[in-house]
Amino acid sequence: MGLMDNLKGKADELKEKASELAGRHNEQIDDVVDKAGHAVDKATKHKYSEKIEHGTAKAKHVVDDFATKPGDGTAD
Repeated sequence: MGLMDNLKGKADELKEKASELAGRHNEQIDDVVDKAGHAVDKATKHKYSEKIEHGTAKAKHVVDDFATKPGDGTAD
């Protein structure tokens, strides 16, 4: 086992842990994404509202795809 194998193993372990945490805190992450979207929309004086809505929806979808519920064993 070389250094790269060890790093790959740690990276996989960290990805799985992040995925589990995202699953546990999915609603909180969605709330933060919404708040950030509203702040950006307000700062741009609603000039880019449609694009911001699209971006926040896409961000939530990515988090949902990444997240696994604790103990469901679906982490990649």
